[in-house]
Amino acid sequence: MSRALTPQPLTAAAFAPFGDVIEVSGAPDKLINQGMCGRHHDLARMDFADGRAGISLFDAKARQFPHVVDMVERHPEGSQAFIPVSGVPMLVIVAEDQNGVPVNLKAFVSQPGQSINLLRGVWHGVLAPIEKPGQFIVVDRIGDGPNLDEHWFDDPYIVQSVK
Repeated sequence: MSRALTPQPLTAAAFAPFGDVIEVSGAPDKLINQGMCGRHHDLARMDFADGRAGISLFDAKARQFPHVVDMVERHPEGSQAFIPVSGVPMLVIVAEDQNGVPVNLKAFVSQPGQSINLLRGVWHGVLAPIEKPGQFIVVDRIGDGPNLDEHWFDDPYIVQSVK
């Protein structure tokens, strides 16, 4: 048996319990480079228990609707930011934690110009560009020791379509 999940637009307020929406909003915090560049400063709560921040490139295959969510994962040792390079929207699945078990799944769809940072330990779905393959810059923890927990659902969730 599956459970239906309908995605909503990605907004900073709705996503705040799970992480940060990284996007330009309003005027820059300051101008740099002789006034030719606006700096929107410190837009994500990057957090690592140990190790260091690393930058990787991910090439992700396209996902289609309906989209099956049979597994979520989390990274207990560090936050993880996804920054689309190719401009493809992504389906973002997140869940609350209840005694080590993901509950109350939510689905969001990013808009052009939006990136995300998942807080350390937040349950989330796999990288899922919609309709077309996508390339993403990923900033996450590089360090020794395990940093991945997976939870497989007996009854998967099915994301039907975008609102």
